[in-house]
Amino acid sequence: MAMRLYELAGADPARRFSPYCWRIRYALAAKGLDFEGVPWRFTEKDVIAGHGSDKVPVLIDGDRVVADSWAIAEYLEDAFPDRPSLFGPDPGRALARFVNAFADAVVIPGIARLVVADIDAVIDEKDRAYFRASREKRFGMTLEAAQADREVRVEAFRQALHPLRMVLRAQPFLSGATAMHADSIVMGCFQWARCVSPFRLLASDDPVEAWRQRMLDLHGGMARQVPAFD
Repeated sequence: MAMRLYELAGADPARRFSPYCWRIRYALAAKGLDFEGVPWRFTEKDVIAGHGSDKVPVLIDGDRVVADSWAIAEYLEDAFPDRPSLFGPDPGRALARFVNAFADAVVIPGIARLVVADIDAVIDEKDRAYFRASREKRFGMTLEAAQADREVRVEAFRQALHPLRMVLRAQPFLSGATAMHADSIVMGCFQWARCVSPFRLLASDDPVEAWRQRMLDLHGGMARQVPAFD
């Protein structure tokens, strides 16, 4: 039986837009593992409560349940050692953990302030009140205020990506000649934005944008095949 992956979805169930779930979609593809993606919405917490989590991704592999994107990536690496590695030799896993922290602390918050109000238009109607109330509480302001002046503030976000840019000027992927899980972690952030907002995060001549296009091409263009804005 194929594994099941609970993933955040919009009103269109094909629009899977969680950055954390995309990390695992890439990881499963890199491992060559079959899975069934199960669409899940913000207000369907009862669906996964029995699996010990209130948020996605949640991976079910037979009688094993794993929640949290980093924990799932480690599970896939350890449970399927005969498949291509997500991390490479030591200290690859430790370095990927650093990239995971960088993405969570810098990339996701930076993108959120640029696209958060746009998310309301793509989520299921039943999620809208919950999403607005929870995110406005988090930001301490309306979604529209959180996203205001993004045409100006995007420059600060692009500058925050400079460590990535320095690496990608020297090599095609963050992991070197080929993409590994460190790339998938960061790409999950950009795929999230791509799926929820038409706002352009990167300049066309940015090495990070060239890398993003290479990531979109991986695994038969898997990430290009979902509803998105570019």
